[in-house]
Amino acid sequence: MKHLRVLIFSATFGAGHVRAAEAMIEALRLEEPGVEITHLDFGAFVNKTFNKVIKNTYIEVIKHTPKLWGKFYYRTSKIPPHSVFQRFLNGIGRGELVKYISALQPDLVICTYPTVAGALAELKLKKVLDVPLVTVVTDYAVHSQWVHPGIDLYIVGSQEVLAGLVRRGIETHKIRVTGIPVSPRFERPIERRNAAEKLGLHPEQLTFLVMGGAYGVLTGAKRVCRLLGMADVPVQTIAVCGRDEKLYRSLDDVVAESSNSVVRFGFVNNVEELMAASDLIITKAGGLTVSEALTRRLPLLIFKPIPGQEEENAMFLESIGAGRIAHTQEELEERLQELLHYPERLEAMRQAAAQALPGRGAERAVEHILKLLTPEKSKQKIG
Repeated sequence: MKHLRVLIFSATFGAGHVRAAEAMIEALRLEEPGVEITHLDFGAFVNKTFNKVIKNTYIEVIKHTPKLWGKFYYRTSKIPPHSVFQRFLNGIGRGELVKYISALQPDLVICTYPTVAGALAELKLKKVLDVPLVTVVTDYAVHSQWVHPGIDLYIVGSQEVLAGLVRRGIETHKIRVTGIPVSPRFERPIERRNAAEKLGLHPEQLTFLVMGGAYGVLTGAKRVCRLLGMADVPVQTIAVCGRDEKLYRSLDDVVAESSNSVVRFGFVNNVEELMAASDLIITKAGGLTVSEALTRRLPLLIFKPIPGQEEENAMFLESIGAGRIAHTQEELEERLQELLHYPERLEAMRQAAAQALPGRGAERAVEHILKLLTPEKSKQKIG
């Protein structure tokens, strides 16, 4: 019997799009163990060299001139689907997409990156693509790049995103609020004591997790670690430097001189365990990081959110009571002192985080997606 064949597109502009795709892959394989999945980086699919240049440029811009990215984000946030600019974007990689999909013959296409979703949505409208097309929105905000009339189903993280899509003309029945899909690993129970002891930490002591993202774009991470390391309240710090080797090395003196424990890591694959051992995460406001933390009922402190989608994600967190924002160094120190000395406020944030998402985001998304298949295909059992 023919196995279900799924094509998934993500992109490496930040790690969130890829993590969302990987979460969908895990959930699909749990639901349909024999499913055949092809996962592609859209940028590399179109042109590897150009993709590398654009990716590196994006990282440098958000690191060093984030306001420039913010201006671009907001100026393009309400471009109509049929504008000249949008039609240009929808044409990127069109020929390669048609050839590839014709050869692969997938039963279903899922996009966690908006540009490829636009290109495929136009192919749907032109009847070139005739299989279900799904977009997974990886932020808690609506940008014009996510809005494409040819999409069959939108998977979104909140009621606010649903409302935003409806205001832009998307029909309600095409949208499902599941929470942004995160790996099922974040859903599984993890004993705090076991996670802390594995990391060499005291399981009952207040613990703050500092994460700079995959490319170390959390401004002032070293200063945060130093503040916590010398705090007058006993607090352990877990510092995750990602691929930022300079940041990792710069923490040598902080680790050696701090009166409170500071442990550091480079790139890690066990974020769910680090979160299980923590009481607060200090980080950037990427959609997947936010969703993973909320899934683990971990409140967030966002420092200098990057203008654009991360700023809007941070505002979403603050609106539901599960996060705080610090726009300046002074505000950061005030927020840290407040949460260190008034643990009941940290507990209120934790309770808000626990109520933020419906849970089982990736699994719920897969359940809705599989309903798009024809009766004949949906009845085919895998394996």
